[in-house]
Amino acid sequence: MLLAIDVGNTNAKFALFDGATLLARWRIATDDRRTADEYMVWLDQLMRIERQDRSAVDAVIISTVVPRALHNLQLLAHKYFGVDALVAGRTPVSWGIALKVDEPQSVGADRAVNAISAQAIEPGKDKLVISFGTATTLDHIGPDGAYLGGIIAPGVNLSLEALVAAAAKLPRIAIEAPATTSVIGRTTESQMLIGVYWGYVAMIEGLIARMKAEVAKPLTVIATGGLAALFDQQGHLFDRIDPDLTLNGLMHLYNQRTRT
Repeated sequence: MLLAIDVGNTNAKFALFDGATLLARWRIATDDRRTADEYMVWLDQLMRIERQDRSAVDAVIISTVVPRALHNLQLLAHKYFGVDALVAGRTPVSWGIALKVDEPQSVGADRAVNAISAQAIEPGKDKLVISFGTATTLDHIGPDGAYLGGIIAPGVNLSLEALVAAAAKLPRIAIEAPATTSVIGRTTESQMLIGVYWGYVAMIEGLIARMKAEVAKPLTVIATGGLAALFDQQGHLFDRIDPDLTLNGLMHLYNQRTRT
């Protein structure tokens, strides 16, 4: 079995794969101080609940945008699974796709892995991958799977946190879809929710339209990330939502390692 680990700025996701089949997935808050032993105590309990045998894991692959978290995850793989972890983007799991941007070394690992996953879903077509995480990113993936650039915007929760931090009298609220489509709120909380939610919908609508106009070809729009489901009811925005896009990308990257 393959243990795939994707570390984002907010959460780290772990998944078990048997070939191309996703068996189980778990999520934990990202903490670059968490030790290999702490990871294993948490992971071992969850594997037992899912009735997954730790001894069946014979490979580990890691993608991270938090460099300081990498060492302890490599130690986790070596100490508790008896393997040397593969790191996405490094030999023998180099990307295998072209990064056609001015600074390819600066492309986030998650965005490259998402490109690989999107290409597996829609080969031969232009894709737009929107990832709702700490940041909201929009990435153009070519018909051949090449990463062609994109957009970085503040994430939904980041925007809300900045609003609350900067305005002393505004309360802390949970982000959710408003109960109605009205954009005229009658309480402070509803006005904040409308501003964040419908403001984000308008931003995504506008950025998608601008990218489609610039690419001037049909684009398959794929959404992922922890907050993608928040916008699921806006069915006109996306062609599909895939919460496991990054984890599946790691699986594809591992499985194609001998062909790149």
